[in-house]
Amino acid sequence: MKQLIVGLGNIGDEYANTRHNIGFMILDAFAEASNISFSTERYGDVAHARLKNQQLVLLKPSTYMNLSGSAVRYWMQKENIPVENVLVLVDDISLPFGAIRLKTRGSDAGHNGLKDIARQIGTEAYARLKFGIGNDFARGCQVDYVLGNFTPEQRVALPERLKVAADCIAEFVLAGPGSAMCKFNNK
Repeated sequence: MKQLIVGLGNIGDEYANTRHNIGFMILDAFAEASNISFSTERYGDVAHARLKNQQLVLLKPSTYMNLSGSAVRYWMQKENIPVENVLVLVDDISLPFGAIRLKTRGSDAGHNGLKDIARQIGTEAYARLKFGIGNDFARGCQVDYVLGNFTPEQRVALPERLKVAADCIAEFVLAGPGSAMCKFNNK
């Protein structure tokens, strides 16, 4: 059984350590813990991995955040992966920094990357692992905030929170979304 794990972010050094790139960071942490490396392929950086009896396709789209759907659709079709085996890793301003919440479906909540995925694959019924980045910004400054860097305190806490998110991915893959939600939501 194949599963597609997609970390959302923007390519380029200027975005590398920004809050909006937390999907890339989570996927990198998961890959590093599994001793997996990415190669550049169509629509993004891709890695193939096994976790027990599960085959994983890890994807960091190179289409920029707001056009992530074309990469997701392409890899779902190429690898013949059904929507119930897709997990998208994404930043969320409605959650406090470091909080994670797994959902099996839902609206895009104004997130343009999620909006484009739903538009391209024709459904909002795909799992997403939301990683809280907080919302400590003044009115009208959301874009600068999500494209900004983490605070020094957050950077210190980030490795442990990335490990929790990576562990949640493994639980999702091996035991299913129900078990992963019970063990990791609000952890």
